[in-house]
Amino acid sequence: MSWSDIFYPENPEKREKIIRRSQELIDLMKDNFEATNSLIEIVNKHLHSSFSPITLDEKATLQENCDVMIERVKQIQAKVEEADEELKKKLDPALYEKLQHMSLKDLKYVSAAVKSAISSVCQLPALALVMHLKKIMTILIGITCTCAIYSVGIFAAVLFGLAVNAIFSAIVGHIEQGKLNTALEEYEKALAEFRPASKEYQKAINEIGFMLEFLKE
Repeated sequence: MSWSDIFYPENPEKREKIIRRSQELIDLMKDNFEATNSLIEIVNKHLHSSFSPITLDEKATLQENCDVMIERVKQIQAKVEEADEELKKKLDPALYEKLQHMSLKDLKYVSAAVKSAISSVCQLPALALVMHLKKIMTILIGITCTCAIYSVGIFAAVLFGLAVNAIFSAIVGHIEQGKLNTALEEYEKALAEFRPASKEYQKAINEIGFMLEFLKE
């Protein structure tokens, strides 16, 4: 036990809390990488793109891994915008506008004439994917903004591959006693926003898979 711990006996508990919060942040990022790869697979299949899966590098920092995810989501966004522009050019303007306001159920049960008009341009799942991704793009962009905000400062240098005792050593070495409270507050604030943002992001991508399965039935 250090002299600072003798004079400030609450410090070890605070360090342990920071370690747990660091691990939770890492776990959330791992889940977000998995969700992003699911989205990549879907976009590649239905929009004929060739994005490679993103790989979480356990030797890299939180900031470096966030940059990888942010870049891929931006590329997916650009692909969706490109596909939407193609639909807008090729579909009848009135039909295109009507499709913007259709629910998934409505889209599945459109008339044979509408299906024929759509099929002359693209497959129904591809159209549904573009329309749905447009609606949830704010969620996709939101997770990248959250990543960008919280991959700086005390979070930036967190390594994904560190064991708990290594995280502890890093914290002891880099966060002085006077900074423990500030660090813990920053982690709590970050996770308060990152938890729901990650949950919404993962849920939105899962719903895309369910949507495409629904259209196949």
